[in-house]
Amino acid sequence: MTPGRRVRDIIESALAELPQTPILAAFSGGLDSMVLLHALAQSEAVRARGLRAVHVDHGLHEESEAWALRCREFADALGVELVVRAVDVVRSPGLGLEASARRARYAAIETLLSPGEIVALAHHRDDQAETVLLKLLRGSGPEGIGAMRPLRRLGRGFAWRPLLLLPRAALREYADQHRLGWIADPSNADQTIDRNYLRMQVMPRISARWPEAESSIAQSAAWARAAAEFIDVEAERALARIQGLDPSTLQFREWLALPAALRDPVLRRWLRALDLPEPTHYQAAELVRQLGEAGEDRQPCVRWPGTEVRRYRDLLHALAPLQFPPLEWVGSFDGSPLTLPLDLGVLRLCGPDGAVRLPTALQVRFRRGGESLRLSSGGRTRELRDLFQEAGVPPWKRGRLPLVFDAEGTLVAVADIWLSESGTALLAPLGARVEWTSAEGGPHRGGDRLAIDLADALS
Repeated sequence: MTPGRRVRDIIESALAELPQTPILAAFSGGLDSMVLLHALAQSEAVRARGLRAVHVDHGLHEESEAWALRCREFADALGVELVVRAVDVVRSPGLGLEASARRARYAAIETLLSPGEIVALAHHRDDQAETVLLKLLRGSGPEGIGAMRPLRRLGRGFAWRPLLLLPRAALREYADQHRLGWIADPSNADQTIDRNYLRMQVMPRISARWPEAESSIAQSAAWARAAAEFIDVEAERALARIQGLDPSTLQFREWLALPAALRDPVLRRWLRALDLPEPTHYQAAELVRQLGEAGEDRQPCVRWPGTEVRRYRDLLHALAPLQFPPLEWVGSFDGSPLTLPLDLGVLRLCGPDGAVRLPTALQVRFRRGGESLRLSSGGRTRELRDLFQEAGVPPWKRGRLPLVFDAEGTLVAVADIWLSESGTALLAPLGARVEWTSAEGGPHRGGDRLAIDLADALS
């Protein structure tokens, strides 16, 4: 079989498994992407779907504009529309130039994808083997070792890698057969880049000793991918079982009792759903250690940039790092909207006919310690500390609840969840209620749940 027929057969076979949507070819102008675009353009089935290409100009090389022009000329010769996108590569913390450029490239491609459209990428079997080795050297689990999927979601569409089963040599033969003049990016020879070092120094030695190494590594990746997908399904089921009524909580004992293969994926799935950064493997292990060793009276907390995971009683709580309002902050409150510090929301009084204004302003501040109130006529005065503990309010939430006081310093309301006896006497004749909304304008998260807990605790 000729190289051209082999490449085209692989593409036609993979194409049959795809949704019937258009294809966008990612086209750098290098050997791999030039072979892919040329082969796609020869396919009647691809043409019938709709084929276009995108070239992302990273601006990292002085000849990048000339490369974009060569790509346009090649696409024009094939009769394929080419979109050129220039991007600014911003070095992200913890990422090298190569990874930052890749992030910018994918972001640009995502903006071009129409719903369901498929972006074709030219990764091949050698790339897959290099990816597996890099993931192993970084201590990755099945998800990482599974390396690149032939098809995965990307933005509003899909990323498709039809050439993953072919070695780089097959693509080189195809290019030679069709006399394709590809662009040679000098950065591909820079051995300070890990992937280039693997390709130029490590893989030739491995292949010299084990000629089938690349094929075997790719097969291992396929097995790891299957295992990762199975774990992912089981992690989703496990998370559904042990997640609290509040999505930001987990039953910590049940989480610790999970098999080790599930514990980490469940943690990461939980955090991703909350849009919180995930931990390193060390930080995840530290969380397991602290939870296993901490006594019932302890409140362990493990932090990493952007996330805190705290235990209180039977639950783990995941949250963004908290800031607490200054103790000296005091706001005057006559019922009109009062913006609280640190994006803690807005407090207002509402009645049946809308906003309510008080003739004498109240004061709003946050906990300083020692606050107390009386719930009903004839009832005894209780300290907030005890009431919050009985209600199961986590300690870190208590200092962020706005407290409303009258002119004599008597506690009138705890946010919008509870009125004291004097608060009821003040607001009931006006048909007024305290409303606490988030900074974005929606109801305060957890307010209803907290009100229920307090009512149960104090009944």
